[in-house]
Amino acid sequence: MILHHKKFELWGRTLIEVIRIRPPYRLAVNFPEQACFIHYKKGKTLINSPTEEMLIQSDESVLLNCGNYFADLLAFPDGDHYEILVFHLHPDTLKQLYRQEFPALLKRDDGRPYLQKLASTAVVTKFIENLYFYFENPGLVNEDVLELKVKELILMLLQSKNARSIQDLLLGLFTPQEVNLKEVVQRHLYSPITVGDLAGLCNLSLATFNRRFFAQFQDTPASYIKTKRLERARELLRLSKLGIGEIAFQTGFTDIPHFSRSFKQEFGTSPALFRESEKKQR
Repeated sequence: MILHHKKFELWGRTLIEVIRIRPPYRLAVNFPEQACFIHYKKGKTLINSPTEEMLIQSDESVLLNCGNYFADLLAFPDGDHYEILVFHLHPDTLKQLYRQEFPALLKRDDGRPYLQKLASTAVVTKFIENLYFYFENPGLVNEDVLELKVKELILMLLQSKNARSIQDLLLGLFTPQEVNLKEVVQRHLYSPITVGDLAGLCNLSLATFNRRFFAQFQDTPASYIKTKRLERARELLRLSKLGIGEIAFQTGFTDIPHFSRSFKQEFGTSPALFRESEKKQR
């Protein structure tokens, strides 16, 4: 549930916004032609991108490249709501501010990340505090101030400890990445997300995703993913000392009874009996 939402616009586009959310809440965003600097003032969540997962906690910041993302905002011990600051970086806005100068700051490279966490430094902290100051005093905000904030953010990013990765990521504003369905599936194979989530990360409708998935894997998404997860669980039962609950969690099952039923249906025995049988054969 969204409790509070304020924003500043520049040239008809949302530039900076502050959102306060009461969990549970599914935060799903689609940034096909922009990057976003996001700061979690309060909260803790796992951000899912097409090829990565990243844990973000209170007072941490992350830069998101063009793409689709989702995060499940769940209850956490340190508070009853999330507070998130989002700074949008639109290519047209940057081009207008920098003219031809901005792309020249960057060198082309392949394999750009979708997500890049920023170290919590005094500079980042002061930048965030300054943005909140303007939300508390909106009468001080004008176009010149907002232009200055964009340039300040870019300069801060390019001078950070992650400057090389930041440059690669910002370059994506001018050469967006193509999402590879197979890469997305393999990256999230053991994550507790749904087929619908995978379709969203690929920026496809569920029907289109299912059709393209079958063309690549000759199987339905649900069947393929379930089989791969159970095969991985069998391997962990055979080779590791992890508990059954931990193995279920590590292979994408959030319900242990469901995991046990699925395992028995696939292999004809329960996870516990399978492990015992393997021990006797050694």
